[in-house]
Amino acid sequence: MFCPSHIRPSSVKSRESIRREMRRRRRTLNQQQRRQAAERLRGVLCTSPLFLHSRRIACYLASEGEMDLTPVMERLWSMGKTCYLPVIRRLGHNRLDFAPYRKGDPLFRNCYGIPEPEDRRHAAPPWGLDLLLLPLVAFDTRGNRIGMGGGYYDRTLAYLRRRKYWRTPTLLGVAYRFQQVEEIAAQRWDIPLDGVACETELMLFGSRIS
Repeated sequence: MFCPSHIRPSSVKSRESIRREMRRRRRTLNQQQRRQAAERLRGVLCTSPLFLHSRRIACYLASEGEMDLTPVMERLWSMGKTCYLPVIRRLGHNRLDFAPYRKGDPLFRNCYGIPEPEDRRHAAPPWGLDLLLLPLVAFDTRGNRIGMGGGYYDRTLAYLRRRKYWRTPTLLGVAYRFQQVEEIAAQRWDIPLDGVACETELMLFGSRIS
């Protein structure tokens, strides 16, 4: 149902053209397909040792056709884990913090129209998390990721470039299987993923995962 589209770098596919194509493909999915993929993702991710051993897990609220993490968050809460959502740091040069979120907590829409928890008194920096689930537009098996282009996650996680052996949080992209491409040219500010979870499998390819 969701088949990978192996886009070759030699086909003159720029990051922006890949972004446009994948966003278009996400928009073609109907509600039933999105719901089924989200349920399958929960089965793949929430039974993995990586998920089971993590207590403080950052998720996201899906927009622009992203994989829905609602079933994952429901499982997370039922297991007594703490769920966090990204919030734009008010005085942080376009970086993110992560605020605790429980079902039913009040939300407000940020400057991009994306809901954030209103209460950010206990917001944590990324190094206070065990597992960070990142949205993406495309990925390859070297851990390269194309996002929406804002650069928030790359700026937020830039400290990892300076701390070679820092092991938290584990960075796990979340995507539909068809969002895998053959190769993405890494840019100097990119922070590689440790793996990607999709509705068919959990792919771990980061050297930081033991």
